[in-house]
Amino acid sequence: MGELVIRRMEIADVDRVMHVERATFVTPWTTDIFYQEIVDNQHAHYFVMELDKQIIGYVGMWIVIDEAQITNIAVLPLFRGRKLGERLFAYAIQQAILMRTIRLSLEVRESNIVAQNMYRKFGLVPGGIRKNYYTDNQEDAVVMWVSL
Repeated sequence: MGELVIRRMEIADVDRVMHVERATFVTPWTTDIFYQEIVDNQHAHYFVMELDKQIIGYVGMWIVIDEAQITNIAVLPLFRGRKLGERLFAYAIQQAILMRTIRLSLEVRESNIVAQNMYRKFGLVPGGIRKNYYTDNQEDAVVMWVSL
């Protein structure tokens, strides 16, 4: 594998992040949402993962007071199964700790057992269900959290 870098997302990255977004999610965010998150949302913190200067993944979170909420995390399908999602998630947790958060949470599709298993490796546990959370098929979300 080449040079792997995780760094803060910049406005210039949005088009390449959109490639990851569209390849990953059934109902992807729009370019405008990413611009708003980076430019206007003081709580938002987004990071990209580059392999040989190609963006292959990203993670976003909101930090509000002392809690972190993962908004989304994605790795291009071609690069899955190589523990890169774990490295990206570990980086997000490290950043949350550096920002003095005491708890991290996220929502994950009830059917996404692979992601749930990865989150469990980091100590996240299910804390509830958000009924009909996903707009594409009304699938429930499992809320998972961990104390940092």
